[in-house]
Amino acid sequence: MQAMEWKKDYEEFEAVTRQFYAGEVPVPQYKGFSGGFGSYAQRGGKASMLRLRLPGGHVSKDKLEYVVKGIEKYKIDKVHFTTCQTIQFHNLNADAVCELAVSALDYGIVTRGGGGDFPRNVMVSPLTGVEKGEYFDVYPYAMAAADYLMGLIKTVKLPRKLKVCFSNSPANVTHATFRDLGFVAKEDGTFDVYSAGGLGNNPKMGVCVAESVEGSKILYYIKAMVKMFTTYGNYENRAKARTRYMQDVLGDKYAECFAEKLKEAMGEENMDITAEAVPVTKTGDGSTVQHVRAVLQKQEGLYAVKYHPIGGCPAPEKFREIYDAILPMEQVELRIAPDETVYIINCTGAEAQKILDITEDSAQSVFESSVACIGASICQVGVRDSQNLLKTLVEASKEWGYADGVLPQIHISGCPSSCGTHQIGRIGFRGGVKRVDGKAQPAFVLVVNGREEEGTEQFGEQLGTILESDIPVFLKELGAEIETSGMDFDAWYEGNERRLREIAAPYIE
Repeated sequence: MQAMEWKKDYEEFEAVTRQFYAGEVPVPQYKGFSGGFGSYAQRGGKASMLRLRLPGGHVSKDKLEYVVKGIEKYKIDKVHFTTCQTIQFHNLNADAVCELAVSALDYGIVTRGGGGDFPRNVMVSPLTGVEKGEYFDVYPYAMAAADYLMGLIKTVKLPRKLKVCFSNSPANVTHATFRDLGFVAKEDGTFDVYSAGGLGNNPKMGVCVAESVEGSKILYYIKAMVKMFTTYGNYENRAKARTRYMQDVLGDKYAECFAEKLKEAMGEENMDITAEAVPVTKTGDGSTVQHVRAVLQKQEGLYAVKYHPIGGCPAPEKFREIYDAILPMEQVELRIAPDETVYIINCTGAEAQKILDITEDSAQSVFESSVACIGASICQVGVRDSQNLLKTLVEASKEWGYADGVLPQIHISGCPSSCGTHQIGRIGFRGGVKRVDGKAQPAFVLVVNGREEEGTEQFGEQLGTILESDIPVFLKELGAEIETSGMDFDAWYEGNERRLREIAAPYIE
């Protein structure tokens, strides 16, 4: 469905939003409505956020132009890259959120279904098409999926949200083996399909419902997934209305039931697709660059520049700097990754150096590239301010002075929803409370040993609850021991899992 076809919908969005800011619509009622347009009121109900739907995290120059103009026109002071490969504008007033949602359509950006009980942003391995070692470019299939799912927004009532993703290699950065529906690329050019997985409360690994599926057939599997969700999903209890709870309902028969729905889908209409990748025709010009943030692409002489603003929140003016720099650069665009990193791809060596200079505010270490959701200072359902915790830890780490890699990339979520993906981090924290002398104190649940790589993926184990004020002390002590060993975190942890628990024990008792 073309973006401009959605404009009529936004008339209702503006009307209800104006009523909300006039005090005529209560917060819960507005949340249920506005989420369907990718917008929520922030904590306190005095400002709004807007989530841009960016399939695969791809940000073309045109879409980046929209972001830049929006930031400058409405003086937006907070922007966030999300773990679902989108951009969120924050601290918007009623005029800004209404006007930005509509003007996005002129640039091919639809916010419809960005929240609420709808198919969400389709996720894709961020460097697909340019990444060395990938099995194949999965982006064309993801775009066909995204178009199909957008067409369901007005025709199918889902119990809750539905997340579909594609991975191009066993790195599994999009968590395709444990999403609502995941297409996992195989070396022979086909997909394995996983269903009914997810993070958050009652996390579940996905069920493998098909192997060696031809890319031309993917829409049948999406239709079958929708049929599964509308048939077996829980419409009565929102807490159990995610696809992963269908595993509890169907048990060992889940794959069999999916096969039945797939047969129905295949018998109803021809949904075969032809997906062709858009080739990178640009070639290197002989210039080179050597930098830890410059990643060699599979296209000879071209680079992707890695940019990870702390907490996924770049200075808003940085978008203008990047846009002005890449405007004359052939085939250069942005790709948002699920860990809040952004890659600026298809750069020659000289172009990559320009981007590196512009993005000097990027994380300078693995630890600084840690992941945090937007947090309770903004999010209505947040328990703890994950952004503030990360900022505190990054500042403290500069004083500790540990070598890069001694502390890992950590994942921080402000609540159990796992928007900061704390459940797949080697070290993760989830917002909570801890009672000290009978009084509730700010705290986080410590989670360890999560993994996302295909074949070894697992959810982390909760060790216990640690006071927020003790987290820097704990990580400093942990880092000191690892630094003394001469190893990085991953190498040290392989033989010292028990020792990590011993270091954590005094803080979680």
